[in-house]
Amino acid sequence: MIKVSKQQQGMSLVELMVAMLISLFLTAGIFTMFSMSSSNVTTTSQFNQLQENGRIALAIMERDLSQLGFMGDITGTDFVIGTNTTISATAVTADCVGAGLNNASFPNLQPSHFRLLWGYEQGVSAETLACISPNTNTDVIQIKRLIGPPATVLTATRYYAATESTEIVFFDGSGAVPVLLNSRVWEYQHHVYFIRDDGTTPVLRRRTLSINNGMNNEEQLVEGVENMRILYGFDNDGDGTADSYMPAQNVTTLMWDNELFQRIVALRVFLLVRANEEDQSYKNDNTYTLGDKTIGPLNDKYRRKVVSSTIILENPILINL
Repeated sequence: MIKVSKQQQGMSLVELMVAMLISLFLTAGIFTMFSMSSSNVTTTSQFNQLQENGRIALAIMERDLSQLGFMGDITGTDFVIGTNTTISATAVTADCVGAGLNNASFPNLQPSHFRLLWGYEQGVSAETLACISPNTNTDVIQIKRLIGPPATVLTATRYYAATESTEIVFFDGSGAVPVLLNSRVWEYQHHVYFIRDDGTTPVLRRRTLSINNGMNNEEQLVEGVENMRILYGFDNDGDGTADSYMPAQNVTTLMWDNELFQRIVALRVFLLVRANEEDQSYKNDNTYTLGDKTIGPLNDKYRRKVVSSTIILENPILINL
């Protein structure tokens, strides 16, 4: 019997090169898919962050702004010291005093309505609050109100007000509660919302009132809020609905003071929310509309989103003197 020997043969050079080429294509495809997947994860994560930060910022502001001007049982009445208003509270040593004759934390003796609402655009409006330094071309809004529910336990560092239908008394939380027939006691607050950077990150901030620190208390509310625009809705004919909306620089003294039926009855709030980190695969050449104002293109690598809300004020001033 004749045996035929079989020799084992390896891959030829051509076969090896073809195999290497196929491997390169497969590797390139895998890396491309990985890169696309990573980019999609980043994009989705940033959009979710923008949506969540915008939702939280609007929720905070809506809850507070909708109740501006709430003054317990005396809501809707202007404050006249010596007639229906008594201030036995400690003077505010570091106050945020806005424009107008009567726009500090507490009413004064000036012959002008006590302003429960005021605002401006930093770098555009002629008058500003000296107590803060917001980013240029961002809006600032100042409000005053009582905070419910009625207080049963008082905090020594807080201001309070005792109210009944015809009288209000402001006092310290460490002091005795004023004696007013059928009165209730509420915490009193003065809030200022504005935007200022923390390093390279824009932050929506709020100043609040306390006895020991005046208006120097500052809260960082939401990171990434880059711009804020507020349009003020006015009722010019007394029917309770807004007849027009305008920016703060177009609001007149009569409107701020709610005189001659020019009552502020609604607000439109627009927020431009920015991602906290850049996306190197993205170029932002978009323009953004915040009510009457357009921003961009900014030509950077940050993703952004505009969120907005119309807020109906539940406690407009009722008198129109």
